[in-house]
Amino acid sequence: MNFDEINKIIDKFNQSSVRELEINDGEFHLHLSKNESSPETSAQPTQPVRSSEPAVKVEDSSKNSVAGSNQIVAPMVGTVYLQSEPGAKPYVEPGKMVHAGDVVCVIEAMKMLTEVKSNVTGQVKNILVENEDLVEYDQPLFEIEEK
Repeated sequence: MNFDEINKIIDKFNQSSVRELEINDGEFHLHLSKNESSPETSAQPTQPVRSSEPAVKVEDSSKNSVAGSNQIVAPMVGTVYLQSEPGAKPYVEPGKMVHAGDVVCVIEAMKMLTEVKSNVTGQVKNILVENEDLVEYDQPLFEIEEK
């Protein structure tokens, strides 16, 4: 793909309502995004990793709750993982206590993993998503009964 073709694609992308565009043609890869945070360019695993791995981005937990409610919401669009790896024990289960700062799930978007942390201490009342569900920005993930 030559420089003029790339510029035309970028111009059309900027004029459209499309939020993200990715083109992968063997040796050529182009990623365009109108989202506020851009993906990291380093290669990162596609499977969820343990929270001690350096490839995990930590999201500020204060952004993960709807004001005045006891819900933890998705900070981004992506695939939610309720456990650190396939076959592992879930981060949280209904009836379990969580403390402010505890990881409750991981969301993967474009091979970047983001930990979602609780910003309240309480008991998990309900899990509103299934493992590997696609979630939207601000979609409720958990209901927490504050203690």
